Amino acid sequence: MYAIVRAGGRQEKVAVDDVLTVDKLAGEVGSTVTFPALLVVDGENVVSGSADLARYEVTAEILGAVKGPKINIMHYRNKTGYKRRMGHRQPYTEVKITGISSGK
Repeated sequence: MYAIVRAGGRQEKVAVDDVLTVDKLAGEVGSTVTFPALLVVDGENVVSGSADLARYEVTAEILGAVKGPKINIMHYRNKTGYKRRMGHRQPYTEVKITGISSGK
């Protein structure tokens, strides 16, 4: 069983026990978050209707904060002696999918 969820403006394919890196979320390590399901596949059964998907819930546990790769930014203007070097690392949150449940 797997689901397509919306997390941080992107769509991710998740199954139970998957570890996922999403945009930074507010919350403590060990707390639970829920993601809206956009599609649920259970064997041969595919659920995609909005009325049916309202019953499904994808829960995840926050594992911790991580940072993305270093991005180097260089500003340079010719013949003026102007050089500026900057860097950036995007903050992310690592979550572990704990369950995909239907509220039947």
